[in-house]
Amino acid sequence: MKNNLFLRSISTALLLETMAEGVMMVDTDGRIMVWNKAMQEMTGHSALEAVGRTTEWLKAPECVGAQQIFSLLKPEMAGTCVTGCECRMIAKNGEHIPVMVNARILRDEKQKVLGILQTITDFRPVFNLRQEIAAMASKMQSEENFHGITGRSLSMQKVFRLISLAAESEASVMILGESGTGKELVASAIQELSNRRQKPFIKVNCGAIPETLLESELFGHEKGAFTGAIKQRTGRFEAADGGTIFLDEIGDISAAMQVKMLRVLQAGEFERVGGEKTIKVNVRVIAATNKDLMHEVREGRFREDLYYRLRVFPINLPPLRQRPDDIPLLARHFVSRFGARTGKLISGVSREAMSRMASYPWPGNVRELENAIEYAFVVCQERTIDADDLPGELSAFLHHTVENGENNLSRPHIAGQAPIQGMEPPRRTIDRLSGKKILRSKKELARLLEENLWNKAEVGRLLGVSRTAVWKWIEKHGIKSASED
Repeated sequence: MKNNLFLRSISTALLLETMAEGVMMVDTDGRIMVWNKAMQEMTGHSALEAVGRTTEWLKAPECVGAQQIFSLLKPEMAGTCVTGCECRMIAKNGEHIPVMVNARILRDEKQKVLGILQTITDFRPVFNLRQEIAAMASKMQSEENFHGITGRSLSMQKVFRLISLAAESEASVMILGESGTGKELVASAIQELSNRRQKPFIKVNCGAIPETLLESELFGHEKGAFTGAIKQRTGRFEAADGGTIFLDEIGDISAAMQVKMLRVLQAGEFERVGGEKTIKVNVRVIAATNKDLMHEVREGRFREDLYYRLRVFPINLPPLRQRPDDIPLLARHFVSRFGARTGKLISGVSREAMSRMASYPWPGNVRELENAIEYAFVVCQERTIDADDLPGELSAFLHHTVENGENNLSRPHIAGQAPIQGMEPPRRTIDRLSGKKILRSKKELARLLEENLWNKAEVGRLLGVSRTAVWKWIEKHGIKSASED
C-alpha cells in the first residue's frame, strides 16, 4: 500500500513538471502548496520563492475574477468550478502577464477540502495577436469607420463626404461642434487625405495656453524678447510651414491675437516676438470651436473678418444625442479597443446596459461614451459589460427620468440597430426602464435557481443580467438551495 502511494506521488510530481500549463495549488488559507516548472518559466519565480506564500503578491492590480476562484471554498459552491477566469500575474521582472485560469476544489478520499487546484495558461501570445488584429482593423476603412471616425448615421455619412471634399481643397476649414464630438479626429482625417499628408501637422489648443504665452507659442520669439527668453524659439506656424496647423478652441483667443491671426491668414506672414524679420509661411489652417462664433461676432468679441477667413469651409459635427443609432456601433468599437489594450476578455455589452446607454443624453458626447466603456472595463468581472458596470451618472439619469415620468427618453431598442457582439437577447424580458421590479418575488428567483440546478450564469442569461447580479439577489434575499435546508 505504501509503495503504491509512493509511486503515485512520484507519477503526479513527474506529470506536474512535464505539463506545458502552469499548475498552482493553494490551501484553504490561500497559501501556495504546489508550484510546477511551467509556473517558474512563466513568471520567473521559483517554487522556493512561491510555496508557503499567499497569492496576493502574485496578482497584478488589473487582475479580474480572483475572488471568483476563492468563492469556491464557500459551502454553497460545493462541487462547482471556475473556468476561463482572466487575470494578470506579476512576473519577477515586473511584467504583468495576462493569463487564463481554470480552478476547482481539491478533496481527499474522505471529501475533506484540501484547497483549490488551478491550471494557468500564458495568454501573452493571444494578447499580442489581438493587439495586432486591432491595429490592422483600425487601419481598415469602411462606411462605419472613416479614417478613425466611427459612425453609420446619415449625419455622419454627410460629415465623411465633407471631410473628403475639404481634403481636396486648400481652403481654411472651421470645424464646429460640442465638446467631445471628435473635432480633432476630423482635422486629422482632412490632413491624412490631403496633398499635405507628408508635411507637418501641428496641433495647438488655444484655450489651454495662457494669453501671455500664446503669441510666443504660435509665432516664436527672439532671444532676449522677454524675461526667460534665453534663446530663439521657433513658433508653431513656422514649424507647420508646407503643412497644416490645427487651432482648437479658436474662439478663446483675445482681440489682440485675432489681429495677428488675421494677418497670417491674409498674407501668410508674421514676426517673432521681439523680432523685426518678417517670416513667410505656406500653412493650411483648420480651426475648431464649440462656441457659436456668429453670436460672438454680434457681441463684438470676435472679429467678423477673421470669422469669415476661418469659416471658408464649415463642417458641423452632430452631438451624440442626435445620432443614437451610432451608440451601439461606438460601444462595440470601444469594447474592441480596450479589449486589445488591456487584454481583458470582455466581448460585448448586455442588452440592459445597451438600453441604458441608448437612453442617456451624453452631454460629453463620444468622449464621454469612451470614458464610460473604459470605466466599465475596470469594474466588469464578467465576459459582458452589464448595466451595473456603467458609471453612476447613467443610473442617476435613468432614475430621475423614471421618477418624473419621462419615459420618452427610454430607448430599449434602436430601429435598424445591428446586434452588438456578445449581446444575446434574453429569453425572459426584464424591463427596468419602465420602473417595474426586476423580479416579482423572492419565490420566483428561487424557482429559477432550482430549475437551472443553481447555475447562476444560466439564470442570469434568462433574466438578461450578469451572474454577479444574480449573486447579489441571492445574498440580499438569503436564498438557499434545497440541499442546504
